[in-house]
Amino acid sequence: MNIKIPLSDFLPWGVCSFCDIEERLIQCRAKSRIPKGAKSVIVYLFPYYLGDDSYKKLNISKYAVPDDYHIIVGAYLEKAVGELKERHPGNSFEPFCDNSPIPEVKAAVLSGIGVKGDNGLLINEKYGSFCFIGEIVTDLEITPTTASKTECLKCGKCKKACPDGAIGDGFCKEKCFSHLTQKKGELDERSAEFIRKNGCIWGCDNCQNVCPMNENIQVTPIKEFLESAKSEYEFGDSIEKRAYSWRGREVIERNLKIMCCNDNKNEL
Repeated sequence: MNIKIPLSDFLPWGVCSFCDIEERLIQCRAKSRIPKGAKSVIVYLFPYYLGDDSYKKLNISKYAVPDDYHIIVGAYLEKAVGELKERHPGNSFEPFCDNSPIPEVKAAVLSGIGVKGDNGLLINEKYGSFCFIGEIVTDLEITPTTASKTECLKCGKCKKACPDGAIGDGFCKEKCFSHLTQKKGELDERSAEFIRKNGCIWGCDNCQNVCPMNENIQVTPIKEFLESAKSEYEFGDSIEKRAYSWRGREVIERNLKIMCCNDNKNEL
């Protein structure tokens, strides 16, 4: 069935069959929300690239510059679900973002809105890899969209740019610098040195910054990302509604202290 997809006028989107990803579902609490008899997955991309001028004094990952994407993406998905329920009252629609049972990159590739890079991220032809993924699972059968023919260039630049070799034959989360910046507690000297060297107190964009497929990408059309941008943080700044607030002030202030004081045990 071909239906009108909400938000399709300005967001990249696609549809894949639920049966194509059913055996790859991720075990999490949200899995219980999948509609009984699910048939289709509507996949959306939410681009967050703000343009180079927004990142001149950047000491956090690009994805964390706007307000917490869970809030912004969640609101858009809820709006889309509301429209779908009005048009199809006899069907069920459930939104998911990040904490999702759906293998998001796989579903996005199957729906034809991007390809998987060697760093494990989805790469969209128009917006590159600087995109969040959200999906709506439904028991309504929707015609799947055509798969993209574009492929990752396999140039190896992301592997060379990774600080600790997290990108190889696959992706190792434990070696990812972004994962390291989110750890709680005191960091060992090797980990602290990574933060000093990279100059980033939350997340990492090294593999994305060198990707040729991220050249000449377009700025996000999402006004909430553009209007809430804040790229540089100091001690005492509010972290309300930010992507790293869920970890608490201690983690991001520890990282900032490492970068500013050259010693994660010293006080400012």
